[in-house]
Amino acid sequence: MDPGNGTEGQFFGNATEETPGDPIPSWDKNTLLGLQISLSAFLAVVTLATVLSNAFVITTIFLTRKLHTPANFLIGSLAVTDLLVSILVMPISIVYTVSKTWSLGQIFCDVWLSSDITFCTASILHLCVIALDRYWAITDALEYSKRRTTRRAAAMIAVVWVISISISMPPLFWRQAKAHEELTECVVNTDQISYTLYSTFGAFYVPTVLLVILYGRIYVAARSRIFKTPSARGKRFTTAQLIQTSAGSSLCSLNSSVAQEAGLQAGGGSPLFANSVKVKLADSVLERKRICAARERKATKTLGVILGAFIVCWLPFFVGTLVMAICKECWFDPVLFDVFTWLGYLNSLINPVIYTAFNDEFKQAFQKLVKFKRCY
Repeated sequence: MDPGNGTEGQFFGNATEETPGDPIPSWDKNTLLGLQISLSAFLAVVTLATVLSNAFVITTIFLTRKLHTPANFLIGSLAVTDLLVSILVMPISIVYTVSKTWSLGQIFCDVWLSSDITFCTASILHLCVIALDRYWAITDALEYSKRRTTRRAAAMIAVVWVISISISMPPLFWRQAKAHEELTECVVNTDQISYTLYSTFGAFYVPTVLLVILYGRIYVAARSRIFKTPSARGKRFTTAQLIQTSAGSSLCSLNSSVAQEAGLQAGGGSPLFANSVKVKLADSVLERKRICAARERKATKTLGVILGAFIVCWLPFFVGTLVMAICKECWFDPVLFDVFTWLGYLNSLINPVIYTAFNDEFKQAFQKLVKFKRCY
């Protein structure tokens, strides 16, 4: 998602241009070449890591039946989207970032820009549907568990792609007027301020507000329920359950009354045995509360990582894009915008780490996958 900047020059190219009577020393060219090689290698490593991490998540979900849940299908779809970013967008961006010259023609530029906007927007919107899924799971656990189906997850994913494509398509219409001209740069034209507002708010600002609201409510709801005994009608999900486990895993439930009744029945109503059971149950409840509190703290940190990583990665890029569209006199260094762009791409590497590294079931599946065992 590379915004246009009319003042953008060839950062690396300018350093090698010789002026009459002022030849550039050979060591300057060698230094420049070293910087280009180093930058290319670093960005290639980031791209490769993004490919491998997302491919690993997809493979793990596919091979592990235990992970075949609607919630994990959303995570898998996010991994597919980030994999597309790493395969179809980031490699070309490496060449363009280093050379600062576009030499692949108008058609390929249009395809690349459309893919960039579509996949990056879809990646961001996937975070929203995952948050929405978890919000419904904690606020309406019983009813939503009945509606939380693979078909529903597929519908949510379809909506994400429809919105993403609708955001990426408009630039194709006005760029065709310049198709006959020789192209030296491939950027989105920010002169169309209406489109810039539409795309930035649709792809970032609105999703960000939605994420903050949803995760804020998830956190508040989870904190208010974590130490409450589940009702006889069903169990409530905690933040730890929503972040760390999938549907079907054990919950931090404290249903002591049921266990107490079972203990009394097992003891045949004996008061002495009942008291012994009560002491053991009390210890068990305290231990479970301690475990749940620890999980809650870890899950709370995970919420902070999710929001923090997303905002840190994408906020600079979208703020810069919006400022350039509104303030025509403002200027950003092209190198700085390259940093902002790649910081956004970095979110595609961070996503699989955040959404799987804190999940015990994924960790176990990863270990089995590394040992080349098919998981069932």
